Amino acid sequence: MVMVDMAYAMTQGPNGAGSGAVTTQLMFFAAIFAIFYFLLIRPQQKQKKDREAMLSSVKKGDRVVTTGGLYGTVVGLNEQTMTLKVADSVKLDFERSALGRIVTATGEKDSGS
Repeated sequence: MVMVDMAYAMTQGPNGAGSGAVTTQLMFFAAIFAIFYFLLIRPQQKQKKDREAMLSSVKKGDRVVTTGGLYGTVVGLNEQTMTLKVADSVKLDFERSALGRIVTATGEKDSGS
């Protein structure tokens, strides 16, 4: 009995407007997806790509700021860690992902944007 009800519900109305409503709904969902893609997904992917490029481009001697706000100079690098010199005889190890940004001599952001 349920299959008969479903088949009856899927039939077109008396004026033949059933396929137009489905097309309108599909266009609406496609527009919503496009909006989400261009406003949320794409910028996030670009930001992630830029961050990965910055993390891979850091080298010894760069002046950096960690995500915690600590300024230092990179004196050692590893696949996962970096060693920062923050004072004359103070060296600290950080995860490479803790890098906030690379700074130049003027204090500006050096990641190209």
